[in-house]
Amino acid sequence: MRYLMITSLVLILAAGCKKDNFEKPKSTLTGRVVYDKNAIGVRSNGVQLELWQHGYALFSKIPVYVGQDGTFSAILFDGDYKLVLRQGNGPWLDDADSIDVKVSGTTSVDVSVNPYFIISNATFTKSGTQLTATVSIQRINNNLPLEAVNLYIGNTNIVDQVNSIARASVTPDISGPVTIQLTLPADAAYFARVGVKTAGVAEQVYSEVQKVE
Repeated sequence: MRYLMITSLVLILAAGCKKDNFEKPKSTLTGRVVYDKNAIGVRSNGVQLELWQHGYALFSKIPVYVGQDGTFSAILFDGDYKLVLRQGNGPWLDDADSIDVKVSGTTSVDVSVNPYFIISNATFTKSGTQLTATVSIQRINNNLPLEAVNLYIGNTNIVDQVNSIARASVTPDISGPVTIQLTLPADAAYFARVGVKTAGVAEQVYSEVQKVE
């Protein structure tokens, strides 16, 4: 019995060491979600891509979250993957097509999307406790109307519809520059950002975050 107990303990320790010695993924996949070669601003960790790898018994998606600046990254094993947009999870038209990605060492890929709107020329001006944002908005797709243009402010550089301390909204004519004003809660430094909400679409497209002194 004592011999059996010692043998079992040796086998358990050996199995544990083997498990601990499994190779970990070391390659890096980086990229951007883009339109016309420009990154699309989104909500931090609100938009998700999916990676799939065929040929293994456990076939399940690898979620990849997109940062607010439109970039993403994942640590993976070398191999061939399918990269797809998660359906209904972005301020753009759904696209069921996948991108073939061969990961080897450091690999980079851009994912092209077809947004409903894009934002450009965002400026933020503070006068006393009044913050004025001006942006240009271009409609890319005509199938859904614009619902609102939103100005968000936050205490950190992560700012969006979820991460904010104050907001203001307008439903403007976008044939020219759009102006939104907001009264700041106190005289301090803030981070500001403008989001464009498409009717019936949960996620917004955003301008870059700017610090307002």
